[in-house]
Amino acid sequence: MNIINTSTDFLSVFDAGCFNIDKWSAYMDAWIPGAKELCLRNMQDYIKAGYLWQDVFLPVLNLVTTDFLKREKAVKSFQKITNHLDARIEEIFGKPVDADIVLYIGLCNGAGWVTKVNGKTTVLLGIEKIIELDWCDTDSMTGLIVHETGHVFHSQYGSFKYDTHSTPEKFLWQLYTEGVAMVFEQEVIGNTAYFHQDKDGWKKWCDQHTEHIKRSFLHDLNTMTQENQRYFGDWVSFEGYKDVGYYLGTLFIRHLLQLDCFDNIIKYSIQEVKNGYDKFMDLNR
Repeated sequence: MNIINTSTDFLSVFDAGCFNIDKWSAYMDAWIPGAKELCLRNMQDYIKAGYLWQDVFLPVLNLVTTDFLKREKAVKSFQKITNHLDARIEEIFGKPVDADIVLYIGLCNGAGWVTKVNGKTTVLLGIEKIIELDWCDTDSMTGLIVHETGHVFHSQYGSFKYDTHSTPEKFLWQLYTEGVAMVFEQEVIGNTAYFHQDKDGWKKWCDQHTEHIKRSFLHDLNTMTQENQRYFGDWVSFEGYKDVGYYLGTLFIRHLLQLDCFDNIIKYSIQEVKNGYDKFMDLNR
């Protein structure tokens, strides 16, 4: 694992406090050769969809200069979390993660973006979006860094990708992969009760409504779509609580761990996931 902290050059991409695309291009070429083109292509897709540079992109990018406290907090969180992260992962799982973890200024391409840069798996962490979303604290950054690293680990050593035209299979697979990443996160942190989503009584509510969450997911599974699903993403909610699918996915993988080891679980086929889910839901009675 290669940790790349470009924060010493954040301010070099600004001219009199305003983001400068030419200076940004030079900064990207110096720090992450090959990533500039990905960012520009992604930005251009959004502009074609009707998002305006002056209204949508520039104000967020300029936050990096105006919100000094959040910027410094995010940088410190990044340093704390990534310090010896690779050694910790090898200690827990016995295998290294082959990826670059980069704290950088993008073009509002996302707070966390796992992609390939010149063929190398890369986790890009956009400081401008982290500041905008106020994900600067240690728990939020843990979710960005360790959780995404869990997905990388899964793809490197297991069966992370599964293409299907079946919508129920798609969401069951998402429950499985997000659960794997959550358990990976807990093991790295060293606390099986840890959830980076736990704010304002989130975990307490989930613990009190576990059966309701399980049965609701099962009930919704055959009619779930990207538009009506209530479980994954901070833009949806299940009875007022976000990311409930991550909680359920964690319970699912913890259940599987009573029957099998992590190394085997991350290699499961869709049929093995289905069989495990049926046992988790006690559907074979």
